Amino acid sequence: MQAEELLKRFALVKRYTEGDRDFTGINLNEANLSRINLSQSILRRASLFVTNLSGANLSDANLSEANLNVARLSSTNLSRAILNGATINVANLVRADLSGAQLIGASLIRSELVRCELSKTNFTGANLTEADLREVKLTEANLSGANLSGANLRGASASSANFQGANLHGADLAKAELSGVNLSNADMRQASLQQVNLSGADLSGANLKWADLSGANLNGADLSDSKFSGANLNGADLRNTNLANASLVHADLTETNLINADWVGADLRGANLTGAKLYLVPRFGIIADDITCQWVDISSAGDLTQIQQFNSPSESRKFLNRTPGLVRIVVDALLDHSANIFLATAYSEIAQHYHAMSCPPNIEVGYRRTILTFKFDGDEHLLAAAFLAIVPFKDAVQTQENIVAVSKNIASQNLDKKRIVQLCKALSAARDNLNNLIYLLSTMPMVDRKTKFFESPTQTILISSGQESLTVNSHGNFGKGGATHQESKFSLPLGQKVVDFLASFDYVE
Repeated sequence: MQAEELLKRFALVKRYTEGDRDFTGINLNEANLSRINLSQSILRRASLFVTNLSGANLSDANLSEANLNVARLSSTNLSRAILNGATINVANLVRADLSGAQLIGASLIRSELVRCELSKTNFTGANLTEADLREVKLTEANLSGANLSGANLRGASASSANFQGANLHGADLAKAELSGVNLSNADMRQASLQQVNLSGADLSGANLKWADLSGANLNGADLSDSKFSGANLNGADLRNTNLANASLVHADLTETNLINADWVGADLRGANLTGAKLYLVPRFGIIADDITCQWVDISSAGDLTQIQQFNSPSESRKFLNRTPGLVRIVVDALLDHSANIFLATAYSEIAQHYHAMSCPPNIEVGYRRTILTFKFDGDEHLLAAAFLAIVPFKDAVQTQENIVAVSKNIASQNLDKKRIVQLCKALSAARDNLNNLIYLLSTMPMVDRKTKFFESPTQTILISSGQESLTVNSHGNFGKGGATHQESKFSLPLGQKVVDFLASFDYVE
């Protein structure tokens, strides 16, 4: 160590030992201060260019706006230090401890932070362009609005960190642990995210165009309104994700696990879906033009035990563009407030016994009629749901008899045995709950069910996902404005009409 450097170090240590902590604006360029103790010192606007501070204790120090460019800070203790606005470009911070430190607006361009402890560190608005952050610990750190373009975060651990609005364009996050992180509205274009763990993360509105997410874990992540155009999601785990209104144009979803994902409103034009696992994935409300899809896995466990093959692009497009099955009850009367209260309570109770009806009906009140519409992902629920949805109305008995007649007609048709079993099983479950439901509805104290609304004539219409309709009951006085009561009739030609209706089913789980 040269004499001049020794004098600098001696003078600094002497001042610190004597209780002086304010070193604002001090010039310590190129000094060797390794392993020095300057804990709780004030080094605001200090010049520490190329200074050796490796192994030093700078915990709780104030280094705001300090110049630490090209400084050596390996294994330095900077826990809880304040480095807001500091310039730390091309510095060596390997294995440094910056836990709880503040680096708001700091510049760390091309700095080395390999294996740093950065838990709960505040990097809001910091510039970490091309920084080396391999295997760092960023648990609960705040990097909102930070610039991490081109940064290397391979193997980083950043669970529950905040990257909201951060720039990660071209960053390398392969095999990083990012569970529960906030990446909403982040720029992650062309980022490397192979085998990254983003389970439960918030990526809503994030830009992941041309990113590589092959083998990534995104189970339970919020990907709504995100942009995945051209992204590689080959073999990724997207179970239970929210992909509502996401853009997946030309994305590679080959063998991607999408079980129980919600992608209503997503744009999949030109995407490759061959081998994707699509059990419990809604197949309506998406744009699926020009997709590539030779087959998909629709088994509940995603174990290839149930494969759906496609012989042409039109077949796969039809499979992915189905419309929901509907049960529509048209009431020849206007809905009044007391009837509305009873309906809400009744259908809530019914949903407790038949979970397929957990979504409340859409209620449209017209000029002189009320239309109740229930939506279902699976066509096999239509008969059973109609059987229960009509319960509050006087027409219930006749409608239910007609539905039973339809079910008996189904059993006599030349249909796939599995479909018959599934349809009859669903209807049987509904019938088993009927007596209990009728009793529960009759004991509801909040309103008298015997109102004009529930006494009014009804029509019950089933509409399959293939847009084939089947009217299971239409009261004889429906549309006659209070004419003399007539018996409700079911006069449809059951055989062919039922066959056509069932043939329009897109798929039965």
